[in-house]
Amino acid sequence: MYSPSRWSARGGPSPVDANDLYQEVLLDHFRHPRNHGTLADGEVLADEENPNCGDRIRLAVRLAPDGTVADIRFDGRGCAISTASASIMTAHARGRPAGELSDLADRFSAMMRAEIPFEEGGVEDLAALAGVRSFPLRVKCATMAWHALKKALARAAEKPFSGRS
Repeated sequence: MYSPSRWSARGGPSPVDANDLYQEVLLDHFRHPRNHGTLADGEVLADEENPNCGDRIRLAVRLAPDGTVADIRFDGRGCAISTASASIMTAHARGRPAGELSDLADRFSAMMRAEIPFEEGGVEDLAALAGVRSFPLRVKCATMAWHALKKALARAAEKPFSGRS
């Protein structure tokens, strides 16, 4: 599809701006969220809400006997940033050790608060959220799912393994 912003003055395609690419990544995760839905049983639930905008998320996590994430889903309603962030996070979480994910959630929150440099750390599409740091009121949107992940993993550590996977 022709878009004037994608064409240079010489009539050819212009280089893709990284911000445009990241915006497309976020919109794809918003329009087609990965792992959206609920889990039937054996899960640990964690809820988060952003009182500034009304975004809500319920994260359901099921751990395997070895402490890795066997399944993860999120449900709720939210803006493009909160939905995309939850989608990116859940896509990365499956099969990962709970401790690694808890550490990643802490690092992601620190990156979003600009306390440490932003780096993807092996998480596909995570860089798309880096631009959110420029909008302090939207940082909570990006970190909400990650806070829910920390809660769910802490609860899972306290819960005896149910034998389901």
